[in-house]
Amino acid sequence: MVSFEDWKKFDIRIGEILTAVRVPDTDKLLQLTVNVGEESPRQIISGIAAYAEPETLVGKKFPFIVNLKSRIIRGLESQGMILAVSSPEGDFSFLEPTADIGAGSIIK
Repeated sequence: MVSFEDWKKFDIRIGEILTAVRVPDTDKLLQLTVNVGEESPRQIISGIAAYAEPETLVGKKFPFIVNLKSRIIRGLESQGMILAVSSPEGDFSFLEPTADIGAGSIIK
């Protein structure tokens, strides 16, 4: 079980995808540039290529965890994680705000 205090450590924000391209020589990875309300956009590498064509993601807003320690994936630095949902049956869905929420808005 995760304590409430541990849960509060996550910094989850709405991010707007500015660019999305396939990572070369991979089937699952996309390289995203995301505005999360900071001075500079972040690069996020995500295994979502099977669920969306890159060009369909540009301009969309999704929740991102922005305070994870960055890591190198296929030689590219990933500075966060997109949040989505999948079922045991393999169904997949992005989580999108239903209102026009600005990039950088904090999820509480």
